[in-house]
Amino acid sequence: METKPTAMTTLTDVLEGLRQKHSDNEFKIDKNGFSTKGKFYKPEDLTIIKTYRFEGESDPADSSIVYLIEATDGTIGYSIDAYGVYSTHEEDNYDDLIKKIQVQERDEQVIFS
Repeated sequence: METKPTAMTTLTDVLEGLRQKHSDNEFKIDKNGFSTKGKFYKPEDLTIIKTYRFEGESDPADSSIVYLIEATDGTIGYSIDAYGVYSTHEEDNYDDLIKKIQVQERDEQVIFS
């Protein structure tokens, strides 16, 4: 009997799953795009392959969104943002840039298998 991977239920689960796949590259906002490991990507070079929303159980400030992102060169990583009034990237045009990235949601089991 084959066991299925458990669902990613915490931010730590997602980041640890990426680390185990050697895909724990953080895409950081960089002027008009994102960068990771010294390489710059325009929004059209990226695809959001999975989105996770986490609600803070005891503190709304703990609410965040994790975007799993794949670049056209195969680099996979993530970008994290607090959402709502606690957004951490407003001054950097983050919301506008993240909206420019195409979305092609993939099944979690495909990403982490």
